[in-house]
Amino acid sequence: MNLTSNRRWFCAVMLGCLILLSFYQWDFTGSALHVDIMSDYTSMNNDVQNGMKYILLWTNPDTGPLVYWGPGQHEYVNRKCKINNCYVTANRSLLPSTSQFDAVVFGSMDMWKYIPGPTERSPHQKYIFVSLESSRYYPICDQRYDGYFNWTWTYRLDSDEPYGYITIRNITGDIIGPKQIMHWMEVDSMKPINERTKNKLKKKNKTAAWFVSNCKSLSKREQFVDKLQTELDNYGLEIDIFGVCEASKQCPRSKMKECLKLIQEEYYFYLSLENSFGEDYVTEKLLTALQNYAVPIVFGGANYTRFMPDGIYLHGGKLSVSDLAKEMNDIIKDRHRYYSFFKWRNHYTYHYREESPDSDDQCIMCEMLHDENLMQTKTVYTNFREWWNPPEECSYTEDTSTR
Repeated sequence: MNLTSNRRWFCAVMLGCLILLSFYQWDFTGSALHVDIMSDYTSMNNDVQNGMKYILLWTNPDTGPLVYWGPGQHEYVNRKCKINNCYVTANRSLLPSTSQFDAVVFGSMDMWKYIPGPTERSPHQKYIFVSLESSRYYPICDQRYDGYFNWTWTYRLDSDEPYGYITIRNITGDIIGPKQIMHWMEVDSMKPINERTKNKLKKKNKTAAWFVSNCKSLSKREQFVDKLQTELDNYGLEIDIFGVCEASKQCPRSKMKECLKLIQEEYYFYLSLENSFGEDYVTEKLLTALQNYAVPIVFGGANYTRFMPDGIYLHGGKLSVSDLAKEMNDIIKDRHRYYSFFKWRNHYTYHYREESPDSDDQCIMCEMLHDENLMQTKTVYTNFREWWNPPEECSYTEDTSTR
């Protein structure tokens, strides 16, 4: 290849690269997870006329839960949302002004240290605080956030839209919870379990399982498990720990289905222990037990009657460790008593929220942005720090203190 040909080849390659790059806008500090195609610009006027709602991720889109939000309309289409004309981006230049976005979203994992927001803000916008993580791990202490957010979207059930893990349905499939006030049937009034469930439960032969990856939690659940195991030793019972925290067994994510099957077939109890104590902070650990025919042993700061009827779980925070171990032993020895912990299955079902569009958080948020009454109603969290943070977590002074 001669010099002229080399130059032509090089120019062609460079031109191709420039054309390719012109199709993409890097959204947040070079993140490739939120890519906006240039054709979206050309169709934007039509989108606005068709009622498209634009959602700007102001904080890092690569952190949870924002990493699951985009790009564009993809999530709303993939989740089969009833209303899907919402557009997610972290590209602050997608619209001529940040004040033109319908919603600006701030994730808790980046906000323990003050992050300046947009310089322009309009009355029609909703500034939304989002968190699936406990406020114990991510307190927000800067006073500039008081009076800043319009909506909250968190695991707390008093959020504008609770954003959690669990959906509870009644036997006809209607969503009934979780809610701050639940009207459960009494376990004594529930129907007995059927023979199929009995046959499944009869095969159980191991005490309890625990899946764990965070080895040093704020709740000190690992210490709770050590003490519980010591007490269970008195009855010849053992906890099998799966994970990396001094685990006796392994369960890689690639084999999670097989591990969950083990819980269904072998374990009487599952340790649904949260990493921190917080109001309404209940994660998928509870679903692991309920969906896999194990009695949950809970350990957290939530009011669990918002999530389950009394009589279908054991509360590790309300019983002494020695009493809990004795209770577990007594239940294992009394088969009919063990069966009673599963009578709820005749009346309720538990699901991940994203299993269905009518409970999917992304779908609900898009619907909220299209609700003109909600959008026109002016709301603000005047005392946001007091609402979000655990008591005494922050020092409320006149300066702009951070964590």
